[in-house]
Amino acid sequence: MDMTENLRPSGAHSTDQDPTSYAYGSTGYSDSAYDGSTAYDGAAGGYPPPPPYAPTNHRRAKRPVALLAAVALAAAVIGGGTATLVGQLNGGSAQATGAKGAVQGTTVSQSSKGTVSGVAEAVSPAIVEIGAASSAGRSTGSGVVITEDGEIVTNNHVISGAQQIQVTLSTGKTYTADVVGTDPDKDLALIKLRGASGLKTAALGDSSQVKVGDQVVAIGSPEGLTGTVTSGIISALDRDVTVAKDDSGSSGQGQGQGGGSDQWPFEFGGQQFNGDTGEKTTTYKALQTDASLNPGNSGGALINMDGEIIGINSAMYAPSSSAAGGGSSAGSVGLGFAIPVNTLKADLDALRAGNTS
Repeated sequence: MDMTENLRPSGAHSTDQDPTSYAYGSTGYSDSAYDGSTAYDGAAGGYPPPPPYAPTNHRRAKRPVALLAAVALAAAVIGGGTATLVGQLNGGSAQATGAKGAVQGTTVSQSSKGTVSGVAEAVSPAIVEIGAASSAGRSTGSGVVITEDGEIVTNNHVISGAQQIQVTLSTGKTYTADVVGTDPDKDLALIKLRGASGLKTAALGDSSQVKVGDQVVAIGSPEGLTGTVTSGIISALDRDVTVAKDDSGSSGQGQGQGGGSDQWPFEFGGQQFNGDTGEKTTTYKALQTDASLNPGNSGGALINMDGEIIGINSAMYAPSSSAAGGGSSAGSVGLGFAIPVNTLKADLDALRAGNTS
């Protein structure tokens, strides 16, 4: 339909001629050349033919065009605003998104950020199971891969006294590892896989930013169950936890947690838990979590919801294990402790240099 038809009354023609040149009569138009009594040839009903040119009304004809232009402009503004908003929500411009949608500084995808499943999927490949064999037997712990060529952080008590160390990746592939450096005072150790390359690595976070109530995820190998994921919150900060420096004074208990060994003993608040820590002990400030930790979680990762390592799990409380002959069958009661990752980062150069305190 012609757009101008919407702008004139039904049956009327618009004209630019002087309106005084026509007078309305009872049967049609009237002027000096036509008195209304004679019908024009070919004109229906005796009415005069339409003017010889198409009537125009420039003022009215422009209105739809102007309206369409205004709508188009409004759509462009709204569209641009939407793109800007999406860009702001993504932490940057609409075009400048990270490769594969990754959140900068983490390995958790944007769509999975803040979820336990997203953290687990991203970080689990960087968490390993450590089997340490010694003259006292074999124990199981966990570790965190921090370089592609196989540097792994764990607890000192997991590998203390070990004559052979075997590491199992989340893929099931196994490697032999050597001890690079240990720090019994901080209960930390660094080991290195033989012949490894292209491994998935974990991102080290900032434990000074951790707050009570923050959600966390723990990944490790409790009782040899590789890649077990639990979750909870940070329930306290700066807990003074005392642990044995090695396995020599732990009342015959195996070093590490799991694999049939008794749980690693520790002291807190002047009391001993999970056995006797012996004479050679060290105390450190720990993060407390209610994420379930069980024998074998030692050396594994405590992770924030951005997928960053904020602590190395090191001790747990299991009340029944302190009984005579108590073993590793007792489970977590929501009291676990982790060495803050900033303690590890400050000690990393010394561990790489092979220092052993």
